[in-house]
Amino acid sequence: MSDGPTKRRDLDRRLVKFSARAIRLGTSLPRGPVHDTLARQWVRAATSIGANHREASRASSRRHFITTMEIAQREADEALYWLDVLRESQVVDTAKTDDLRDEADQIVAMLTTSIVNAKKQPK
Repeated sequence: MSDGPTKRRDLDRRLVKFSARAIRLGTSLPRGPVHDTLARQWVRAATSIGANHREASRASSRRHFITTMEIAQREADEALYWLDVLRESQVVDTAKTDDLRDEADQIVAMLTTSIVNAKKQPK
C-alpha cells in the first residue's frame, strides 16, 4: 500500500529516530506547569507519527492506508506546530533545533507524497 517495502522501512527507521530525538528534547525542557504541558504535547504528537505510519503499513485496505497516513501527516504537522511554539517562546534554542525542524518538514513532505500516490492508484 505504500511506495515499496524499502522506502517504508527507511521511513520507519527515520521516524523511530525522530521520536527518540523528540523524547530527548522533551525531557531536556525546564520543569514547570507550562513547560510540562508543552513537552507532553510535543512528544505526544512527534511519537504518534511513527505509530500511525507503522499502522498504515499493516492497513487492511487502500482506504485504511490513506486514512491512517493522513492521521500521521496531521500529527507531523502538529509536531511542527509545537516545535515552533517551543522555538518562538525561546524555551529551546532555535539554532540547536534547526535540524529537527528540517527533519519534521521532510517527514511531512514524505507522508504527503505517499498519500498523494496512494490516492492516484486505481481503486
